[in-house]
Amino acid sequence: MRVRRPGAGAGPERAAGSVGLMSATAVSGTRSWRRAVDDLVRGWEQHQLWGHLGWQDIRQRYRRSVLGPIWISITMAVTAIALGILYAGLFGHDLSVQLPYLLTGFIIWNFISGCVSEGAEVFTSNVGLITHLPAPLSVHVYRLIWRQTLFFLHNLAVYAVMLVVFPQHLHWSDLSAIPAFGLLVINGVWIALILGIVTTRFRDLMPIVQSVMQLAFFLTPIVWIYTDLLHSTNPTIAERARLAELNPFLHFVEILRRPMLGQPQELRFWVVVLVITVVGWALTLFMLRRYRARVSYWV
Repeated sequence: MRVRRPGAGAGPERAAGSVGLMSATAVSGTRSWRRAVDDLVRGWEQHQLWGHLGWQDIRQRYRRSVLGPIWISITMAVTAIALGILYAGLFGHDLSVQLPYLLTGFIIWNFISGCVSEGAEVFTSNVGLITHLPAPLSVHVYRLIWRQTLFFLHNLAVYAVMLVVFPQHLHWSDLSAIPAFGLLVINGVWIALILGIVTTRFRDLMPIVQSVMQLAFFLTPIVWIYTDLLHSTNPTIAERARLAELNPFLHFVEILRRPMLGQPQELRFWVVVLVITVVGWALTLFMLRRYRARVSYWV
C-alpha cells in the first residue's frame, strides 16, 4: 500500500502558486518604504566613497590644466563682468548695483543648473559603477551634489573679490545664507534622484531637461533685477513682473542672494522653498520605493 506524502499530489497548480507567491513577496520586499529610506541612509554613510569620487571628477576634468578648477571661477567672472557692463547700460543701473546682483545670481544659478542638468544623467553616466559596484543608488547622487558644492565653493572666491571692489552692507543676520544653501543642497538631492530615475527610463527627456534649463535662465531674475520691475511706475510692467513668482527658481535664488548682498529676507520666499522641499521629498520617496530596483536594468 502506497502512502502519499503530504502535498505530493498537489500538481503543477500548487507549484505555480508557490512561485507566484515567492515572486509577489520579492517584489513587495523591493518596493518597501524601508528599503527606499535605507538606500538614502546607506548612501550617506558611504561619504568616503562619493567624496573621493567627487574630487576625482574635478581632478580628471582639469588633469592637464595649469590653473585647474580656478578656470571655473575665471570663466564665470569674465562672463559676469561682460554681462554686468552690458545690462547696466541697458537698464540704466549703476555698475556697483548691477554687477554684484548678476554675479551672485550666476554663482547660485550655476549650482542649481548643475544639479538639474547633470541630475538628468546621473545614472546613465555611471552605468559601469551601477552594474558592477554593489552600492546604493543615492551614492551617485551624493557624488553629483558634492561635486557641484565644490564648484560653488570655488566660485565664492570671485564673490570675495567682488566684496572688496563693491563692499556690501552685511550683517550677522546674513548668516541665513548658510541654511539657505543647505536647502538648495537638500532640494538638489531629490531633484537629481527623480530626474535620474525618469530620464533613465525615458532617454528622450534628457535633452528636454537641458533645453528647459536654458529657457529658465532667461525667465529667472539672474541678469535682470526683479524688484525694479516689480516697483516700476508702469502698472502693466509691475503686474507682469509678479508673474515671475510663479517660477520656483526665483525663490531658491532669492533666499540665498539676498543675504549674500546684505538685503533683508522676505518670508514668502522661504515658505515657497520649504513647501517645495516637503512635496519634492514625498514624491522622491515614492519614486525611490517603486522604481529603485529597476534602475540597474534600465541603464
